Amino acid sequence: MGILNLSKLLADIAPQALKEHELKTYFGRKVAIDASMCLYQFLIAVRTEGNQLTSADGETTSHLLGTFYRTIRLIENGIKPVYVFDGKPPQMKSGELNKRHEKRVEAQKALEKATEAGDVGEIDKFNKRLVKVTKLHSEEVKKLLKMMGVPYVDAPCEAEAQCAALVKAGKVYAAATEDMDALTFGSKVLLRHLTFSEARKMPIQEIHLDKVLEGLEVTQNEFIDLCILLGCDYTDSIRGIGPKRGLELIRKHKSIENILESIDTEKYPVPENWNFKGARELFQEPDIADAENIEMTWGEPDEDAMVKFLCEEKNFSEERVRNGCKKLLKAKGGSVQGRLDGFFTVLSTTPAKRKVEDKKNTPNKRGKGTKGRGRGPK
Repeated sequence: MGILNLSKLLADIAPQALKEHELKTYFGRKVAIDASMCLYQFLIAVRTEGNQLTSADGETTSHLLGTFYRTIRLIENGIKPVYVFDGKPPQMKSGELNKRHEKRVEAQKALEKATEAGDVGEIDKFNKRLVKVTKLHSEEVKKLLKMMGVPYVDAPCEAEAQCAALVKAGKVYAAATEDMDALTFGSKVLLRHLTFSEARKMPIQEIHLDKVLEGLEVTQNEFIDLCILLGCDYTDSIRGIGPKRGLELIRKHKSIENILESIDTEKYPVPENWNFKGARELFQEPDIADAENIEMTWGEPDEDAMVKFLCEEKNFSEERVRNGCKKLLKAKGGSVQGRLDGFFTVLSTTPAKRKVEDKKNTPNKRGKGTKGRGRGPK
């Protein structure tokens, strides 16, 4: 789930924190990708005749096909991906996991009814709701990534927290996930829609944490409490307090403890045994591997191993796999050059006031060759 309604709140209150870019903008960037989120997307999207792709033995292969081609596409655009896999979920997430289990039970019942009625549309809808990333899916993708020369990290707990740690340590530029709680864990930059921007023709949404805090007028600790009020995976929220009301309360009272002392608990009933402090601690001190000690190496792909695994074991087309390997080799050879902003820092020698005056006195004209030039992320 991430953080409920946070993206809408930012769009309304702190739009300056949200930027949109094309995939090619991230040439030369190292990005930590939430692997489980990707696999879930592939299991839903990579299908034929409404069903997941399978091998001759009936084993699901959608996750492998999606990972293979999407990783190649990222590397073709000069991006260096590192996939981060979930570990054991924290005990406080058990309530959310139980809710998801109940929804799956309901979806299974609805699927059975739709199957009896022969409603193809409903069958497809409820089949997608029953999709679950398994340990086998993750292990097979790790095996493929190793053959592709792409690094991965096994997080001891939440992948989003580990991605955020890699960003904070300067190991990667951004965390790529759809879950907004990467910001709550402290990721300086969050990329949304990175792993399916091409398929859906969507721009990548880039969110900067410092702009989020500036726009919402809160500190990081206050932001964490706000996210708990909005609704997170670890505990229930206070019924009746929506995003904007929650922000008003945080701005005024600075912490959940102070809010609880000031609100009318009959009007805003507080969950019984509300462990907001435990949730706060999980965001402030998550269970992560020390990012400073994580070594990430992008190596050469092993074409023969991929052909054996994907073609002989999973019934992929050998021609397509070998063509994919050629693209991978070509892309890796062409992405050696780093970003220019990694080598140079541009320093202004013009006072800010002078800049404003010069801008006012400068005619509003475009120079030749400037049309369509965009700026990449800093």
